[in-house]
Amino acid sequence: MGKHKAIIFDRDGTLIVDKIYLNDPDLIEYPDGVFEALQLLRDAGYVFAVATNQSGIPRGIVQPANLFETHRRIRNEFARHGVDFLDFYYAPYMTDTDHWMRKPNPGMLEVAAKNHDLALEQSWMVGDKMSDVEAGHRAGCKSAFLNTTNNPSHQDGWRDPEVVCDTLLEAAHLMLSQS
Repeated sequence: MGKHKAIIFDRDGTLIVDKIYLNDPDLIEYPDGVFEALQLLRDAGYVFAVATNQSGIPRGIVQPANLFETHRRIRNEFARHGVDFLDFYYAPYMTDTDHWMRKPNPGMLEVAAKNHDLALEQSWMVGDKMSDVEAGHRAGCKSAFLNTTNNPSHQDGWRDPEVVCDTLLEAAHLMLSQS
């Protein structure tokens, strides 16, 4: 059992505005309230990681160097607001693969837990797709669904999220009330 309670975030549509296969780090945009949300959660004792599916890489749409630069810039922008990320995990696999690292599978969350001694049973997965919610549940976390991209595609057998809301700031308040 890990020591640290964590929140693992999806990237696009969650921490940054979803640009669909973001390949240009200059196009990063942050949703309203995102920094305040993470500050609240940080102050409540959570540590943070990112888990992002990146099928744009095998498609040839997203260059790995641009992905790493995007993550560097996100890390730096949050650091300016006093928020740190343990790590950025990404799954460069096509949507039709059932790769263990690709959400809804729990691979990225389980690797994060192992690398950083995370207590998944005290942790949350937050994202804008039901595959994020399912990855969290498969890893033993609670899950929060952000209705930012209107993508509630649900598959049989998947559990509903513990929290559903429209903004990350709203999610932070609800998650803290349930912790």
